[in-house]
Amino acid sequence: MTPDEGLRLLGQYSAGIDAELSLLRQLSDIAKRQREATDAGNLAALGDAADSRDEIMRSLVTIEEGLRVVRQTLTDHREVASKLEGFEEVAARHREAAHLVTLILTTDRQSLSALADAELARRSTVIGLERGETTLAAYRRVLAPPIASAALLDRRG
Repeated sequence: MTPDEGLRLLGQYSAGIDAELSLLRQLSDIAKRQREATDAGNLAALGDAADSRDEIMRSLVTIEEGLRVVRQTLTDHREVASKLEGFEEVAARHREAAHLVTLILTTDRQSLSALADAELARRSTVIGLERGETTLAAYRRVLAPPIASAALLDRRG
């Protein structure tokens, strides 16, 4: 890779990483909204956030597919690339993107844990309701037993 080729690739990668950073910041905000919606039990807000997240993820994947070859070429020629003007700034933005991904994943794990806890609570409530229903049905049979004697009269009468 020549220095001119390196500068061209670095420029492409710089533009791509800036676009990814913008999307990752949006994704971070959405992850926070999803966490808040999970805490509030607001399923509608959770669904809306998930739809927004899907759109951003599609865009992020598209950009990443375009950057994969550029990044690999710069990595393969790191000795030349590291000497190029602007390399350190681009590398810093790359590290920032990695940090944002880590924050988003942490927020997502918290949301998943809260959802799992809510699901356990829901299942426990359902089991309690089912037990209560069974108990009430048995109690009703004790309070209002079928009238056996009426059946005898109906057969004779």
